[in-house]
Amino acid sequence: MDRVTDPTADETRIDRWLCAVRLVKTRPLATRLCEGGHVLVNGLPAKPATKVRTGDRVEALIADRQRIIEVVRPIESRVGAPAAATSYVDHSPPVVTESEPGMMRIRGEGRPGKRLRRELDRLRRAADD
Repeated sequence: MDRVTDPTADETRIDRWLCAVRLVKTRPLATRLCEGGHVLVNGLPAKPATKVRTGDRVEALIADRQRIIEVVRPIESRVGAPAAATSYVDHSPPVVTESEPGMMRIRGEGRPGKRLRRELDRLRRAADD
């Protein structure tokens, strides 16, 4: 763990930290989130170079989910998932799953399949006779 964190460093950039603890996939994505105003550090909008320290509260809108994170250890390099999970405490609200899908296919809408087309042809031929 000493290779990823400098024992004398007690702060790191927010964009590097978000990537290091695996909340976002890449650092450029973390930078875009900060520049877009989707990241707050201690209630204030964060620029990518904003420093985070132990005890800071980070609020971020990541992948349409509100995340509320408390910094336990400011790390700079990306680490494995188990090590990353020890670097923060997650105070995020639980994920609400939809009980029903948002869009449902309406029966009979769209192009019929081959089997249905053949049945419709048979019905039409029977009606013509």
